[in-house]
Amino acid sequence: MPFHPLLDYAIQHNLIAADDCTYIANLLLDLYHADAPDDLVSERPDLPEQPTLGTLLAAYITLAEHRGLIPSDSVIHQDLFAAKLMGYLTPMPAQIRQGFASRIHQSPKTATDWFYDLCRDNGYIQTDRIAKNRVWKSKSPYGTLDITINLSKPEKDPKAIAAAAAAPSVHYPQCQLCIENEGYAGRLNHPARQNLRIVPVTLQDEHWFFQYSPYAYYNEHCIVLNSEHVPMKIDRLCFAQLLEFVGKFPHYFVGSNADLPVVGGSILSHAHFQGGGYEFPMAKAECLESVTFQGFADLTCGIVHWPMSVLRVRGSDPERITELANRILTAWRSYSDPKRELYAHTGDTPHHTITPIARMRGSEYELDLVLRDNHTTPEHPLGLYHPHAELHHIKKENIGLIEVMGLAVLPARLKEELECVRQWIVAGTPDTEDERITKHAAWVHEWLPDYPADSDWAAILEQEVGNVFTKVLEHCGVYKLTEDGLAGFRQFLAAVPTT
Repeated sequence: MPFHPLLDYAIQHNLIAADDCTYIANLLLDLYHADAPDDLVSERPDLPEQPTLGTLLAAYITLAEHRGLIPSDSVIHQDLFAAKLMGYLTPMPAQIRQGFASRIHQSPKTATDWFYDLCRDNGYIQTDRIAKNRVWKSKSPYGTLDITINLSKPEKDPKAIAAAAAAPSVHYPQCQLCIENEGYAGRLNHPARQNLRIVPVTLQDEHWFFQYSPYAYYNEHCIVLNSEHVPMKIDRLCFAQLLEFVGKFPHYFVGSNADLPVVGGSILSHAHFQGGGYEFPMAKAECLESVTFQGFADLTCGIVHWPMSVLRVRGSDPERITELANRILTAWRSYSDPKRELYAHTGDTPHHTITPIARMRGSEYELDLVLRDNHTTPEHPLGLYHPHAELHHIKKENIGLIEVMGLAVLPARLKEELECVRQWIVAGTPDTEDERITKHAAWVHEWLPDYPADSDWAAILEQEVGNVFTKVLEHCGVYKLTEDGLAGFRQFLAAVPTT
């Protein structure tokens, strides 16, 4: 039977039962347009004795290409086919939800561990591709930052991009976060999700769902999404839902991107949070000074030693934290400080919002409130509190939740560009016309004289990239960690009504 290696893998990883093998093998025969196993014997994929999921998928994708089921060397079609193939080997949604619910009674961590393993084993979490990311640590005045060059999402070739652009416009699912993605076959301009499974979670009496990210940026990167396609909104309900989530899953943090362009995430049209089992650099940062709010003596508050403007609130009662957080948000929405170029509105266009992050500290709830401002100026048309133009050679994209917490997600182009820069430095060539180098040349000349000629340039480039990311965060901070900046931060906090 040509499918034995794949079926054996699925049994070993508890995706299917042995009794299901004949049934699933017949489904796979139909998938490969074969009437009997003998039709595929001569095309049986060559595999090592103990294949990984990656080698299995590569072999069965090749088999599909040989049979003319998908075009050769098309990453989009390969991904669509792989998801379809693994969809046959993934338990139905009801089974997953029952399994998750039964394990929740043992402990939340038992349930998430089981669900996370399943999503890796069925290929939804792209473990092999994630392993290709370049990851390192970088020292900064605010603690050690996390840097990653994101190589996990495969690059699309020009033909694939053109085909996706020419594909008919389809508005189902409405976005990649809608619950209708579960089991969806996908198309050229929308990823396949036959092996996606989501589990329900109730937050403040609303129906939400929990899933993992296919291209995780950190350990157990999960997404919590509203069951309805409703826009992102930072408000009192959002704070309460974040705190309720960490109360239910105390081993995870959870946070929300802001709800305005420039300072928000990539998908503002669908309310969702991101969480996981990782402690970010910002979470490790201590408070510079404490802050008190009249009437909230039961809560511990402080300004965090972080390049972005963060107020940390901690206490045992999530309702009290929610109440104070909502007052701070309401005040910030309408607060302007022209002296420090902070403007709540331009006409009817709002500029102020908050990026909130929740976690548990023992029996206490902790909520970080990061002040955001998205107004633009002629000098900074992409945003005054956005990476400035001199940093765009490294990071130009919006600074969302993940970067706010101290993990840089940098574009894949930097892998090649930084290696070209390293070779250029080693060669000592004064001039070059290579665009991969020229875009970084001014930056390199700023720090190159600080190092001896025999330096480990690969390590130095990593640290200097980390230094750029530190500046990125500083640019995005509405109140700088200077005497004047902290005075402005205190001035705003004193304006928060507490009675």
